[in-house]
Amino acid sequence: MIILKTREQIENMKKAGEILAACHREIAGMIKPGITTMEIDAFAEKFMKKHGATPEQKGYNGYPYATCGSVNDVICHGFPNQTPLREGDIVTVDMVVNLNGWLADSAWSYAVGEVAPETRRLLDVTKASLYKGIEQAVIGNRIGDISHAIQIYAEAEGFSVVRDFIGHGIGQDMHEEPQVPHYGPPHRGTRLKEGMVITIEPMLNTGTYRAKVDQDGWTARTQDGGLSAQYEHTLAITADGPVILTAQ
Repeated sequence: MIILKTREQIENMKKAGEILAACHREIAGMIKPGITTMEIDAFAEKFMKKHGATPEQKGYNGYPYATCGSVNDVICHGFPNQTPLREGDIVTVDMVVNLNGWLADSAWSYAVGEVAPETRRLLDVTKASLYKGIEQAVIGNRIGDISHAIQIYAEAEGFSVVRDFIGHGIGQDMHEEPQVPHYGPPHRGTRLKEGMVITIEPMLNTGTYRAKVDQDGWTARTQDGGLSAQYEHTLAITADGPVILTAQ
């Protein structure tokens, strides 16, 4: 069931999103060779608590951390660890903020120092594909219009679109209906209505879109070892168009 949100509820989610976006801005300044994803995780949890919020991911289905820290070939759900990031790496930091019971979700990929030109292009195209999807998030369109816009743009740029992990509705629960794939034909799926709040979170790979999951049951990697990047916003469908609740 899709839960439509009132303006007041969307405003509550926006407040959570503002904390999340501020945390990402701080993290952007921390990313450099030598820092660990565990240090980033500890910072994010402390930042949320300082602002009266909590990390919704921690404890979700047994997940033990406040953030996901996904490096290089890790598509998503990477466990933070003590391995120092190296020059040329990319790292995706994904987190969900709970403020007074209302949630906001955003992932962002970061370059560690100087990265190779093709790595930079992966980051740029993945971020651009997110906004291609957001452009289609208007009343009357369907979920498939978001999905298709992302896929045709990404594939035209030579990257593959992950199938196994998708966007979703969000509110007081992290994962609500509808599901929001980042691939597929246009004009299909749920029609967008005012009051819907969803995440759009394309994950693009340099090689195959296929994923494999580590023995920890969480960490998803590219099957061929290619690089993966992800950018995600939480947004509300409104009469004035899509409103990004996690804008940085």
